[in-house]
Amino acid sequence: MGIFNRISTVFKSNVNDLISKAEDPEKMLNQLIIDMSEQYNKAKSSVASAIADEKKLKKALDEELAKAAEWGKKAELAVNSGDDALALKALNRKREYDQLAEQYNQQWQAQKASSDSLKASLRELSNKIEEAKRKKGLLIARTKRAEAQKSIQKTMSSLNDTSVFDSFSRITEKVDTLESQAAAEAELNGCMGDNDLESEFAKLENSDNAAMDELAALKAKLGK
Repeated sequence: MGIFNRISTVFKSNVNDLISKAEDPEKMLNQLIIDMSEQYNKAKSSVASAIADEKKLKKALDEELAKAAEWGKKAELAVNSGDDALALKALNRKREYDQLAEQYNQQWQAQKASSDSLKASLRELSNKIEEAKRKKGLLIARTKRAEAQKSIQKTMSSLNDTSVFDSFSRITEKVDTLESQAAAEAELNGCMGDNDLESEFAKLENSDNAAMDELAALKAKLGK
């Protein structure tokens, strides 16, 4: 398990270094996956060596068991032939190989347990890499959304500057004044049109004629 402890230490160190220097989250995530893949390949090589050692021990165990079985058969043949001395000699050799086989079996069992644990850890690391690849797209999307929100908040913050709205209000008031002045001038011009002037003069003329007629009638009545 030492290899995975070392991988974990190196990986955490690399991750912390990347996070502290992170300027582009997408590049950081890609680099993390590359680092994880490199560590996986190193771990895979170590696990392969452990499995190879296990197979060697298993082969040696099988060889010792085969030799023990062979000397067991020789002991049976010696007994069948009535040669007890040869049978004892064969049994002694069988016992020696049985003892060696037991020692190899203990080593093989320990190595097999270690190999199985390493293989499980390697599968777990592989699954984590695949999970990281799946989550990379989601994390990049979340990062871009966060950056967009940050940009919007920055824009909104600048718009909250009251001087901008004060200027806008002053311009609005100026436009309102200009529109009112233009409307007043248009109304005055409309009231003093040519037809209206002629009408006013006609009224004045008619009024003067009526007054002259009344004056003439009044003089006639008074005999003036």
